[in-house]
Amino acid sequence: MDFLLKISKDNRLNVWHIALLLALIQLSYRQKEGRVFHASRSKIMLLSHVNTLPTYHKYFKELQELGYIRYTPSYHPGYRSLIEFL
Repeated sequence: MDFLLKISKDNRLNVWHIALLLALIQLSYRQKEGRVFHASRSKIMLLSHVNTLPTYHKYFKELQELGYIRYTPSYHPGYRSLIEFL
């Protein structure tokens, strides 16, 4: 809950940032994980309702730059990427 309060007060975030963060929270919760979990880009896009790759990449990168997440991509199609909430 503290995390949700923090992001709601951050004026740097827009609707796309928040949609991506909520999708990540949902994936982490579904997997019964904490701050560190695995996720695929397709699943994140589906849950966040972000439908274009340029939009996804732009705002996902900004979340990293703003210090909300650390993203370690997997370039193997059979493995999901590692995401950590900071």
